[in-house]
Amino acid sequence: MNPAQLVALYPVLAQLPAGLLQRIVDAMQTLSVPSGTTVFDEHQPCRGFPFVLDGAIRVVKLSASGRELPLYRVLAGESCIISSSCLLGHADYNARGVSEGATTLALLPRPLFDEMMAEAVFRDFVFSLFSVRIADLMQLVEEVAFRKLDQRLAALLLGKGRVVYATHQQLADELGSVREMVSRLLKGFAEQGLVRLGREQVEVLDAAGLRRTASVT
Repeated sequence: MNPAQLVALYPVLAQLPAGLLQRIVDAMQTLSVPSGTTVFDEHQPCRGFPFVLDGAIRVVKLSASGRELPLYRVLAGESCIISSSCLLGHADYNARGVSEGATTLALLPRPLFDEMMAEAVFRDFVFSLFSVRIADLMQLVEEVAFRKLDQRLAALLLGKGRVVYATHQQLADELGSVREMVSRLLKGFAEQGLVRLGREQVEVLDAAGLRRTASVT
């Protein structure tokens, strides 16, 4: 592990007491996984505080039927609040983390995490992550609870450019829905002339019409 690389991604570490950074680097376990790997899963114990060095981790909540609701993504330079809450609360994971693309992360063992939480700068870093993620999750709750699926699908398509390269299943996963419902809505959009459906892609033909759909209350 290169300390300079770690500090470049996580500048807060440079503010820790002298000597602590090297102990952190020496104690870290580096893990490289291919895309689609389950990095952690529900009911598993948390093995440490993750620093994402490359790639990304998609954090999802699973229903009893196996459907996924995407919660957030952890990119390089960020960390996972569910991991933090598990470490702080001495609890198991209550969500699943899956790598997006080839992903490299370094795990900080619990004893060092506990020691670092005594440092104000690192504690502020962790709690600032909580603040940002909770705001994102509140927006997700609002989307799921108060916006219809057709509105959310229209907004999702608009945010991906003129041509969306994704399967109906992938779009359903992003929306926390099922493929059949998304396919039915996409077919309706196509009949209205809003989109053109192709193999594993959706071409936006009428962005203004999609915006009207997305904004209907």
